[in-house]
Amino acid sequence: MAETPARISEKPAAPDAQLRFAASVVIAAIVAATIYLARPVLIPLALAIVLAFALAPIVSTLRRFHVGHAVSVLLTALFAVAVIGVIIIFIGSQLAHLAADLPRYQHTISQKIHALEQSAKSNGAIARASALLENVNNEFSANPPETAPAVKGALHALAPHERELTPVPVVIRPQNATPLQIIGNIVRPLLEPLATIGIAMIFVVFILLQKEDLRDRFIWMAGAGDLQRAKTALDDGAQRLSRYLLTQTALNTTFGTFIGTGLWLIGVPQPWLWGLVAGILRFIPYVGVPLAAITPLVLSLAVGSGWSMVLWTAALYFILEPIMGQFVEPFAYGQSVGLSPVAVVVAATFWTWAWGPVGLLLSTPLTLCFAVLGRHVERLRFLDVLLGNRPPLAHEESVYLRILSGDPDDAARLAEIYLKDHTLCDYYDVALKALVLAQGDLESGALDDGRSAEFKLMIHGLIQNLADHEEVVPARGDAASERCPPEKTYTDETLPPTWRDRPVLCVAGRGPLDEAAALLLVHLLEKRGIGARMISAEQASAARIVDLDVTGVRLICLSYLESTSGAHAHYLMRRLRRRIPDAEAIAGCWGLSDDNSGFLDAFGTTEAEVVTNFHDAVARIMAAIDSSPPDASGKDVQTSPGRALSEAAA
Repeated sequence: MAETPARISEKPAAPDAQLRFAASVVIAAIVAATIYLARPVLIPLALAIVLAFALAPIVSTLRRFHVGHAVSVLLTALFAVAVIGVIIIFIGSQLAHLAADLPRYQHTISQKIHALEQSAKSNGAIARASALLENVNNEFSANPPETAPAVKGALHALAPHERELTPVPVVIRPQNATPLQIIGNIVRPLLEPLATIGIAMIFVVFILLQKEDLRDRFIWMAGAGDLQRAKTALDDGAQRLSRYLLTQTALNTTFGTFIGTGLWLIGVPQPWLWGLVAGILRFIPYVGVPLAAITPLVLSLAVGSGWSMVLWTAALYFILEPIMGQFVEPFAYGQSVGLSPVAVVVAATFWTWAWGPVGLLLSTPLTLCFAVLGRHVERLRFLDVLLGNRPPLAHEESVYLRILSGDPDDAARLAEIYLKDHTLCDYYDVALKALVLAQGDLESGALDDGRSAEFKLMIHGLIQNLADHEEVVPARGDAASERCPPEKTYTDETLPPTWRDRPVLCVAGRGPLDEAAALLLVHLLEKRGIGARMISAEQASAARIVDLDVTGVRLICLSYLESTSGAHAHYLMRRLRRRIPDAEAIAGCWGLSDDNSGFLDAFGTTEAEVVTNFHDAVARIMAAIDSSPPDASGKDVQTSPGRALSEAAA
């Protein structure tokens, strides 16, 4: 008995991450169950919130004309009810006319069905398949299932004349419905949606009347200690949702107008009804337009004598919708929605499961509200990552993942997307940050030492894939682009004579990742027309530096990712300066941060100027080239070490 407490104390506790994950799953299940079970209350409330955002601009417009707040809200609500009522009356009257004309279309539909049957019989493959199915059916009909033994015994117990009696069929005829019953059958299915709309309109009036009070309460719940962020979240959500609803209403109205006009030209009955239905159902993502196209396709089949009307109707719907969705909507929405396509699909599935067709209609506005909350509320930031269209990872983290995967082609594909709006120097600085992340994992032991050599090969393959990239000037210049103009390159005519061979010597640190960073810098310089080569730290060691070929070297650039190699970089630079006394020198300490002053203390900034990114390194090298004017004989005026860089910095 005495050992029991000891055994209990030795039981390992569950990690905090597992507890947080389990708690998140439980909370998510409770929220989903609440949304599903409380839908009679939540559906009218959600409809009211969406309608309030849609009607808020009308209220604001009336207020600008000095109409009272309560009067503006009531007029707006009456306007919304009038619009909904006009739409319902128009749809009902058009459906009544269509129902009266349906008997005229019965003969045409029968003829086309008969034509399809004749076509199927004349087709040999279809005829053989029909004959096969008919033979199988006859086989089953010729061998009925055996009667159960108990039933056989009961039949034998009957007299012969009793067994021969034919059963009398029983037909149940419903009673003739009274007028009140007919009215009840029509009105009963409409009671629930009408009640939902009525409750939603009541909520809309109260939300618009108490807009400021509700805003203050929301700000208190979101965080009374950070009023600015809470107000920004509310304003951003209201602006995005109002703009989305206004834009979608305008686009759907345009879509419905085009559909109605097209159906009128084709000759489909009640074209404006189907245009209105298409505009309304298009608020439902993905399935709205196909649902709106079903009835016009059936009518075109019934009205037209041939098949051309059906084909034109199908083309009208299924060509106009991709044009609106793929070309018009991205241009019209811009960044106003901010939702990822996967989030829209998943949200539509979830809200349809929870609330049915109403949930499908409200899925995009509700998802947009949650995404805005996640963007501004720190504890809900995961919602912005899951639902928003912003990249969840920084550019350097995405590049690092590609480096880990060891696929230079995928990394090059990502690079080409990034290079559409950025320079090659910008992208290589991003790749440099990815190497810094890899170096951090290497130092912490999270990355195997053998993987660093693979990273060098990965960077080499990436460079090969980007060898033919043509540099472009970014649309908007920034400070980095001004320091390192992307359009500036050198040729043999513009380079000073002594800078025309391979004047830049990039010396990597002790690791393969340092060599990978040096390779990026060499390629970047060669794209600018500046010759460069890379050597390892071993080639510049104390034992081998005497044999190092330094012909034509005018500038030395160290390449270090480690923030703990200050002493090694110091002595390496000292050996190189003794070997090449007339060369300029810079030190690329790519992983240097604000808390790495120990590297600078060990390295000694008097040895060379320290840079932390490729923009600064290329700018310093270009400054050294431009500050070496040729003399009358066409040769450069030799400058002392560091003179050009100090003059450029001054």
